[in-house]
Amino acid sequence: MRYCIVALLLIICGSADAQRKERARDLGIPFEGQPGAYNAITDVAGVEVGYSTIVKGKGAKAVRTGVTAILPRGNKHNPVYAAWYTLNGNGEMTGTTWVEESGFLETPVMITNTNSVGITRDAVLKWVATRNWFEDNELWWGLPVVAETYDGILNDILGFHVKEEHVFAALDSARGGPIAEGNVGGGTGMMCLGFKGGTGTSSRVVNIAGKKYTVGALVQSNFGARKDLTITGVPVGKLLGDTLPYRIYGGPDNYTPGTGSIIVVIATDAPLLPHQLKRLAQRVPIGVGLTGGKGHNSSGDIFLAFSTANEKAYVADSLGIVQQLPNEWIDPLFEATIQSTEEAIINAMTAAETMEGVYGNTAYALPHHKVKALMQEYIRDIPGKELKPDAGIRLSKELLDTYSGTYTNSLASPVIITSKDGKLQLARGEGAPTRELLPVAKDVFMIKGNFVRIVFNRELQQLAVEDDSIEMVYKKKAK
Repeated sequence: MRYCIVALLLIICGSADAQRKERARDLGIPFEGQPGAYNAITDVAGVEVGYSTIVKGKGAKAVRTGVTAILPRGNKHNPVYAAWYTLNGNGEMTGTTWVEESGFLETPVMITNTNSVGITRDAVLKWVATRNWFEDNELWWGLPVVAETYDGILNDILGFHVKEEHVFAALDSARGGPIAEGNVGGGTGMMCLGFKGGTGTSSRVVNIAGKKYTVGALVQSNFGARKDLTITGVPVGKLLGDTLPYRIYGGPDNYTPGTGSIIVVIATDAPLLPHQLKRLAQRVPIGVGLTGGKGHNSSGDIFLAFSTANEKAYVADSLGIVQQLPNEWIDPLFEATIQSTEEAIINAMTAAETMEGVYGNTAYALPHHKVKALMQEYIRDIPGKELKPDAGIRLSKELLDTYSGTYTNSLASPVIITSKDGKLQLARGEGAPTRELLPVAKDVFMIKGNFVRIVFNRELQQLAVEDDSIEMVYKKKAK
């Protein structure tokens, strides 16, 4: 990790070493979906992220804040299709009126603290004017997108410590590849679901009509009460109880644990138009809800989605020609958005470290060893109650051949069953990752790692996928 020291200011820049910290999957958390190479928003080609992190002083003047920059196509002016959505609007994301009207995101996306939105917005305009952002075209005007969450419990927010140079540092340090998480950038002083929060990221790769697309999320996570903290269905907050509670010695008189906000930025390389990106943004709250978010009155839950496809979509003096995925193909992107949002929030909490801030207020890091123990206990107990693989079941070649094939349902992607080394494999669509099927009983299997039940009906040439209370029946295609 590179460190740039300016007086007493520490600026942490995103770099290739940034993700060597333990992440949520290292705690044994069984997230759904296939992540990209970095499991980050930067898995979407061209997206770059930079940070400026300010940590100095203590007591009444402790500074714990910063700025995050997201450049959709890197350091160049090439607007992308975009849309935004708010679950609860007690917050700010500037520039969204024009995003809604035009369908384009024309500037970097910035995230900071509540009291630094104005200076961040102005500094972005100065940065694009001095960095040849418009490639020698005169800058007439700009409407930067700047979002915020409140860090005044840990940060001297009334000291207005974010300056123009910090915004410049975040933008100039933007890079692709692995990026830092936790107490970095705008997420430095944030608190989430009863523990230290901050910046987190995740991604998913999906297969649609034989082509792979990536969805990535970056969150600034500063919301929720501990009692609501849920990790892949496990009520971790309730199970941890009063372990390492916040220590609050000063600050707003009306502060209530659980108040706060979340900003989520979704990137994809799938060719989506603005109205479709709006639909992606509208799925973000499902991912937030899976972790315990409730969209409280005091929360600013604001989300932006953009697509890096259609590189020549932005034209001013000629006919533009673009590609678009049909709405009938969009469901895997909805799921990827939900999954990457959920994991990004838990990644933010996993990477965040205990922080003492203004007045000695303290937010403690999520206790990794206790979360690991809870997840191991949960994973061990669930199969014992419902599904337990039977190691004594042997599948003959004839039986493997009978099960193998492509099974279809008009409402979902096909289920493809193959055999390898005497074991059955399942894929949800052509080119999708395969998952091993573990035999439970005659014609009954479970998907390894997530306890979904697969039941074959050899007589009717069908299989049923049973997930919680939902059963989907698929018919085997004739060869």
